[in-house]
Amino acid sequence: MNLREKYGIPANAVVTIAGTVGVGKSTMTKALAEALQFRTSFEKVDTNPYLDKFYEDFEKWSFHLQVYFLAERFKEQKRIFEYGGGFIQDRSIYEDTGIFAKMHYDKGTMNPTDYETYTNLFDAMVMTPYFPHPDLLVYLEGPVDDIIGRIQERGRAMEQQTPHAYWYEMHERYENWINNFNACPVLRLNINDYDLMANPEQVEGIVERIAYMMEQTLHLRK
Repeated sequence: MNLREKYGIPANAVVTIAGTVGVGKSTMTKALAEALQFRTSFEKVDTNPYLDKFYEDFEKWSFHLQVYFLAERFKEQKRIFEYGGGFIQDRSIYEDTGIFAKMHYDKGTMNPTDYETYTNLFDAMVMTPYFPHPDLLVYLEGPVDDIIGRIQERGRAMEQQTPHAYWYEMHERYENWINNFNACPVLRLNINDYDLMANPEQVEGIVERIAYMMEQTLHLRK
C-alpha cells in the first residue's frame, strides 16, 4: 500500500506548492509526487520569449511577461484537470498577480493601465467558479534569514548575487499574500520542521497532514 492509499488521499487530487525562492518547492514537489505516485507539473521558464527582454527593460516588458505567464499557467492548470488530476504542482497561478504583478505596479515598473488590464484578465480567467482550483495549496514558510541562508548555500548563481534587501521584500510580500489568500484551502509548513534532503522518510508526516486537511475541508463542504 502506498502513502496515498494509506492516508486516503483521492487519486484525482491536485496539490500546489507555493512559497518564495529558497524554501524548497521543487524538492517538496518531487518528494510528494513520489510518495503519492502522482505526476509533477513544473514551471517552464526556458521557453519564455519575454524573460531576457524583461531583465533588460522592466518597464517595457513587465506587462508582456506577466500576461505570458498567466496564459501558460492557465493552460497548464487546464491540462492537469483534463488529465484527471493526480498532480503535484510547483508554484501556483495565484502568486503571479498577488505578488509579482503587484510588485511591478507598486514599484512603477508596470503602469496603472496595464496593471488594471492584467488584474481584470486574471480575475476573468481564474477567480471564477469555472476555473479548476487546486484541492490544497501547501505553503512553505520560514524565517527570512534561514531562507536567505539556503539561497546562499544552494541557490542559482543569479539568486546568490541578488541583494538581501530583495529577499526581505519578497518574503514580506509572500507573507502578506498568503495571509489574505482564500482561493482554496491552505496547509502551512515551516521549513525548519523537516529536511527532505537529509531525511526523505519525513515526507510521510507531511502526507498525513495533507490528508487531514483534505478530510477537514470535505467535512466543511458537507
